[in-house]
Amino acid sequence: FQHYYITNNLSVGRIMAGRGSKAGASDDTVIRIPPHFYIHVLDLKSNVTKPIIGPETFVRQDNEKVVDGPTKMVIIPPNHYCVVANPVMRDEEGEVQFDQYGQAKLLHADQEVRLTQEPFPLYPGESMETKVTKLRAVPTNTALRLRAIADFSDSDGTKRWAHDEWLFTGPGTYIPHKNVEVVETIRASIISPNQALRLRALKACKDQGGKDRVCGEEWLINKTGAYLPGAYEQVVGFISAYVLTENIALHLEALQSYKDRFDVDRKSGEQWLITINDSEAFIPDVYENVIQVVNISTLTNRQYCVILDPMGEDGKNKLGQRKLIKGEKSFFLQPGERLEAGIQDVHILGEDEAIIIKAVLAFKDNGVDRAPGNMWMIRGPCEFIPTVEMEIIDRRKAMPLDENEGIYVRDMKTGKVRAVVGQTYVLNQDEELWDKPLPEQIEKLLNAEVDPLADRTARAHNKETKGRLKSKVVSYRVPHNAAAQIYDYKAKRARVVFGPDLVMLAPDEHFTQLSLSGGKPKRPNCIRSLCLLLGPDFMTDIITVETSDHARLALQLSYNWHFELSKDNAENAAALFAVPDFVGDSCKALASRIRGAVAAVPFDDFHRNSARIIRTSVFGLDENMKVKDSFKFTANKLVITNVDIQSVEPVDQRTRDSLQKSVQLAIEITTNSQEASARHEAERLEQGAKGKLERQKIHDEAEAEKARTELLKLQSLSAAVESTGQAKAEALSRAESLKIEGQAAVEQAQLKAEAQNIEAENELRRINDARKGELEYISSTNGLEISKAQKMAEIETGKFQNMVTTLGPENIARIATSGHDNQLAMLQALGLQSTLITDGSTPLNLFNTAKGLVGALPPPQH
Repeated sequence: FQHYYITNNLSVGRIMAGRGSKAGASDDTVIRIPPHFYIHVLDLKSNVTKPIIGPETFVRQDNEKVVDGPTKMVIIPPNHYCVVANPVMRDEEGEVQFDQYGQAKLLHADQEVRLTQEPFPLYPGESMETKVTKLRAVPTNTALRLRAIADFSDSDGTKRWAHDEWLFTGPGTYIPHKNVEVVETIRASIISPNQALRLRALKACKDQGGKDRVCGEEWLINKTGAYLPGAYEQVVGFISAYVLTENIALHLEALQSYKDRFDVDRKSGEQWLITINDSEAFIPDVYENVIQVVNISTLTNRQYCVILDPMGEDGKNKLGQRKLIKGEKSFFLQPGERLEAGIQDVHILGEDEAIIIKAVLAFKDNGVDRAPGNMWMIRGPCEFIPTVEMEIIDRRKAMPLDENEGIYVRDMKTGKVRAVVGQTYVLNQDEELWDKPLPEQIEKLLNAEVDPLADRTARAHNKETKGRLKSKVVSYRVPHNAAAQIYDYKAKRARVVFGPDLVMLAPDEHFTQLSLSGGKPKRPNCIRSLCLLLGPDFMTDIITVETSDHARLALQLSYNWHFELSKDNAENAAALFAVPDFVGDSCKALASRIRGAVAAVPFDDFHRNSARIIRTSVFGLDENMKVKDSFKFTANKLVITNVDIQSVEPVDQRTRDSLQKSVQLAIEITTNSQEASARHEAERLEQGAKGKLERQKIHDEAEAEKARTELLKLQSLSAAVESTGQAKAEALSRAESLKIEGQAAVEQAQLKAEAQNIEAENELRRINDARKGELEYISSTNGLEISKAQKMAEIETGKFQNMVTTLGPENIARIATSGHDNQLAMLQALGLQSTLITDGSTPLNLFNTAKGLVGALPPPQH
C-alpha cells in the first residue's frame, strides 16, 4: 500500500510539476501542490526564497514568483542514506533556524549525512551531493579501511585526527560520516597448516597481539585460520613450510643478528643447515634467507669423493684443506663445503690401462718418499682411490698398432720425437703424443677421398675433407705406376717411392707437393698432387699460331707422353721431380717449336701439310730426313710420343666468315650438279614408262572390244532360245492341260528348280570369265610398265654415257669448278691468297675438305 501510495504521488507530482512549469511560464496564480511535493517561492520585495510543502493549493501573489517546483521530496528507504551539501542549520531540537529576514540558515561548504527519516524537502541553497544509496554491509572476515578527512570525535567519544586510519570490521553495516572516507576493503587472509603470513608495519603501531612494531618491521603469523591485518599492517605474502626428509636439508643464512626459534644466537651472515633432526616442517623466519635445498650425498662401496674446505668440530671451515670420504656413506655438505670433482667412481684398471699420478704434498707411499711434483704410473689390473696428497694427471690406455699404423711419441724430458709402429704401446709418465704439423694444402690432399689415377680431372676441386688425427703416423698409398718424393729435413736428403707402396713419414719427413698446370689452354697451379703419374698419358693444349702471311690460327693439340727411367737408379728417380711443373714447361716448349715452324710457311702450305709441319716441328728429322718417333726432355726423362691435331680454327672473325662462305658455296655447287643429274634421269625414265603405258592401254582396249562382241552374241542367242521355249511350252500346256492336270504342279516345280540352277551356273560362269579377263589385263599392264621402265633406263643410261663421253672428264670438272674458280680469282684480285671459313663452334678438318673440293669427282666408267 505504501509503495502504491508513493508511486501514485510521484506520478501526480510529475503531472503537477508539468502544470506548474506551464503555470509559472504563463504566470498562473493558483498552483496545486500534491502531498510529498514542494515548491520554492521567491518574494520579490524581500528577495527571500521559502519552501511551500504540499498538499496545498498555493495562490501566488503579485510580488511572488515560483522559482522551482513542484518537486518531489527526498525519500530515504530503510538501510539507505544520502549526502546533502550546504545543509540548513538546526537547533538542539532539530528545528530549522532562520535569519532575521526569514531565510533558512545554511552551513556553506559543509555536508550532512541523512539516514532513514520522513520525506523532507530541500531548502533553498541545499543540494544532493550523493543520491540515495544503500548502506554498505560488511561481511565476516572483511573490514573497511577508513581514513579521517578532518579532526573529529567519534560517536563513542574516540578522538580522530586527520589522516588517521582504522578498521571497521564485519559483520555489520557501515554508516558513513562526513569526515571519514573509505580507503579500501580488506579481506582476511586464510593461513593453512605449514604456512605463515608475512606482515610489514607501515608505521609504528601495535599488532593484534599487543606487541609494539616499528615502521618497516616484518614478522610472521603462523596461527592456522583467518587473519585480518590491521590498518597499519601490510601483507607481504605467504610463506610455505619446507618439508624436510632424511634426504633433504635446508641451507639457511642469517640476514641480521637475532635469536632463532631454537634459542640459538645467530650472527649476521652466519650459515647453517636445518635437517629433519631439527624440524620436520620448517618455516624460515623473516631474518632467515633460504640459500638452497641441500640433497643428501650418498656413496656406494665403489665410490669416493674429496671435500674442499671441510667443516671442523668448532663449526668453522678449514680453508685450503681436503678431506677424503670413501663409501658406503651418506652425508650432507655443510655450508662452505664443496666437492672437488663430484662423486667419483673407484678407478678400476684393466691389463691395458694405467694412471699417471702426481704428488701435491710430501708423503710416504708404501715406504717410498714422494716429494711434491713427483710423477709415477700405476698399471692395472687393480683398484685405485687417490689420497688427498696426490692427484690423477691422466688415464692412459694401451694403443694396439698394426704393422701399417703408428704414433708419434715425444719425450717431455729430452724433447726427442720418435715414431712407434707395429706394436701395442702405453705412454709412460714422461711421454706424450706429438701432433705432426703439415701444410694446409698437404692436409687437404691427404684427407681428400680422391684417387690420383681415376680422378685426375677432379684433383683441383676443393672437396670437404675430414680431420686427420695428427698424432698418428702420416701414411700415404702411392698408386700403381706413380712416384712420390719424401724429403727428410733433419738428414737433408730425399727419397723417391714408386707405387704401389705405402709411405709412412718419420717425424722430420715431409711430402714434396706437385703443382701442375691444367686446363685448355694451360694455366699454372691447377692440379695439386702428392704423387707423380709416370704415364703413358696425354695432355691437351690450345695454342695460337701465325703463318707467314699473317693468318692467325688456334690449334688444339693433344700430346701423348710418358716417363722413361730406371726405378733402380736413384739419380734417374730424383730427376723426375727436377722440373716442378713438367706439364706447363713441356707444353710451353712444344708450343714454341710449333709456332716457329708455322711462322715460316704460308697458310696454303700449312693448310695442305699441317700434320707434317707440326710433327716435324715437335719430333724433328733424323739422318734420312724422316720424322722421328719421339721427343725427349733430358731434364726429367719426359718423352713425347705422339701429337694429335684435334682442331684448327681461324682466330680472326673475318677470315673465319670468308672461309665459311667459300665452303658453303662449294657445297652448294656440288649439290646443284647432283640434283640436275638426278632430275634428268628421272625425266628419261618417266618418258619411257609413259610410252609403254600408252601402248599397253591400246592393246587392252582392242581385247576388251573383242570380248564385248562375243558377249553380245551370247546374249542374243540366249534371248531367242528363251522366247521359243516359252511359246512351245504354252501351246503344249494348253493342249494337254486337261490330260496332265495332276502332274502340272510337280513339273512346274521341277522346271523352276532347273531354271534356278541354270541361272546360278550362268552367273558363276560369267563372274569367272570376268575375273579371268581382269587378271589377264592387270598382268599384261604390269608387264608392259616393267618393260617400259627397263627400256627407258637403258635409253637414259646410254644417253648419259654418250654425253659424258662427248664432253670429256676435263670439261665436266671445269664446269663443276667454274663458280669456285671465279670466286677464287675474285679473292686473289682482292689480295687474299686463301681463306678458311667455319661456323666458329664445330671443328672442321680443312685438309679433308680441301681434298674433297679438288679431287672428289670419280673417274668415268667405260
